[in-house]
Amino acid sequence: MKIIITDTYEEMSKVTAQHLLGYMYQDRRVNLSITAGTTPIKMYELLVPEVKAKSYFDNVHYYNFDEIPNRKEGREGVTISDLRKFFFTPAGISETHIHKLDHNNWQQQDEQIAADGGLDVILLGIGADGHYCGNLPGTTTFADQTSRVECDAAMKERIGRLFESSDEIPDYYVTMGPRSVMAAKHIILFASGTKKAEIIKRLVDGSVDQAIQASILKMHPHITLILDKDAASLL
Repeated sequence: MKIIITDTYEEMSKVTAQHLLGYMYQDRRVNLSITAGTTPIKMYELLVPEVKAKSYFDNVHYYNFDEIPNRKEGREGVTISDLRKFFFTPAGISETHIHKLDHNNWQQQDEQIAADGGLDVILLGIGADGHYCGNLPGTTTFADQTSRVECDAAMKERIGRLFESSDEIPDYYVTMGPRSVMAAKHIILFASGTKKAEIIKRLVDGSVDQAIQASILKMHPHITLILDKDAASLL
């Protein structure tokens, strides 16, 4: 495990963007799975001008690793909508290079990624409860590949803030499971803020425990943690 500690969220975002670019500068196909949410917003802001209209990045293909569908017909899910808003659309990424995981194709996700050559790198955030992707406590097991997770009342309440009205909240979501994530050649996990300090300490110093979903990631042979000093404050 390599750990990079930066002074600020802005520096963490810059270092993460630089790491992704390092993987993208190849003379072959590169498969990246990238995250939505709030943590990567600044990183995408920095990455967009580096990628937009650059033909030498035509080798890069993008995958989302989870999706919360919208029950309204014709609406894309939460994850792909955020990725379009913050990166794909402003960076001008071709639709042929965007490979959506959704409620229709999740059962073929692992097979399709393998056929494409596997993921070169997956970029993850981490929740204060140790979740990553859609792998929350009590949902998936370490042995699971891409899965459909049924939403109980508590989960619906948790994701309800992502929707404009209650009739849009789905009964399930789909996610790459721990086994699928661990199949990536490289993992980058980034975190910012003191609210992530305790889970980062448990990830780095604690044991592998199914109750802490992210703990399995420390077993990956090529994982890099990029943290600001607040997230790293308990290390």
